[in-house]
Amino acid sequence: MKVALGSDHAGFEMKKAVGEFLAAHGIEVEDVGTFTSDSVDYPDYAEKVGLAVRNGRVERGVLVCGTGLGVCIAANKIHGIRAVSPWSTETARLSRRHNDANVLCLSGRHMEEILVLELLKTWLETPFEGGRHQRRIDKITNLEKEN
Repeated sequence: MKVALGSDHAGFEMKKAVGEFLAAHGIEVEDVGTFTSDSVDYPDYAEKVGLAVRNGRVERGVLVCGTGLGVCIAANKIHGIRAVSPWSTETARLSRRHNDANVLCLSGRHMEEILVLELLKTWLETPFEGGRHQRRIDKITNLEKEN
C-alpha cells in the first residue's frame, strides 16, 4: 500500500510519528509536507493529499492539523475524496467498512499519539464491506456530479 501524508504546522510533529509508524509497517509514504513547524495553510496540504488519492498515485491519504477538522473539510471539497476524522477505533473501523473512507484526518494537538496510531492502524487494516454500502457510496459520488 502507498499512502500520501500531509500536515500543516500544527500537525507537523504528529505527522512525523505517523510517518514513522507507516514506514515501520512496510507502507510506502509520499510525504507532501509541510516539512517544518513554520506556519502554513492546511488547505494546501489537504489538496496535495486529496489529489494524490483521486489521481491514483496512492491508495489512501492521511492528513494532520491541529484538530483534524480543517483538513477534513478541505479534503472533502475534492471530488472522489471521502475524508473522515474519527474519534474512536470503532468510528475509524466503520469509516472504512461502511463509507470506504480514503483519507484519514487526525489531530496533532487534541489527541494523544497512542490514540492517533490506534486509529491509523484500525483504519488501514479495515476493508470496505461493499454490498449495501456500495449503493450509498454511489449516491455520494452522484452528489459530486449534481452539485
